[in-house]
Amino acid sequence: MTSQLEQEIEALKEMLLTMASHAEAGVSNAVRALMERNDERACAVIAGDAVVDQLEVEIDERVITLLSMAMLATDLRLMTVAMKLSHDLERVADEATTIARRAILVNTEPESGLAAGVPLMADMALGMLKDALDTFTNGQPEKARAIIPRDKEVDALNKKLHRDLTEHMLEQRGSIHVCLNLMVIAKCLEHIGDQAASIAEEVVFLYEAQDIRHTGKGEA
Repeated sequence: MTSQLEQEIEALKEMLLTMASHAEAGVSNAVRALMERNDERACAVIAGDAVVDQLEVEIDERVITLLSMAMLATDLRLMTVAMKLSHDLERVADEATTIARRAILVNTEPESGLAAGVPLMADMALGMLKDALDTFTNGQPEKARAIIPRDKEVDALNKKLHRDLTEHMLEQRGSIHVCLNLMVIAKCLEHIGDQAASIAEEVVFLYEAQDIRHTGKGEA
């Protein structure tokens, strides 16, 4: 039974990593669609969201099956975290879809250069996400703790982009459509940073059996 459980757990982890790969690629490609003004790429991101949705369902079903086999507290924590991770990753994929849809709208307007700050914010949010997932894979709760404060950097950049875009709208009324869509995109990237921080907190719970949500224990 133990051997079977171990195999099932490894399969579960592989499903989570596959889901993570799809979610990360979705965000990256959505931002590229914006910067390259590529509607075809944006549409591919939107279509790909269904893959992540299906993986979330399959992971939940697998966890429910595994709960009846789990014997150790560590296994039970993994089951709990797996369901939370899949939910976080599904939300990341949803944000990617929103970015892609907004990119298509931005692309209907003349090139303005107003999206220049988006790639940096995307790199920061995706960097957090990748690092959080690495701590899950490698069992590194201390590194996970160090990721959480980085969310403040993403939040600060989101506020700066909103300020800059607001000023531009006031100066050039014709840019309102583009600026509002870029504000939504920036907010989506902020949410992805939030999800990355959430994943880092879940890694701490998984490996240290300590719930640090709302405690400030992941802050610098």
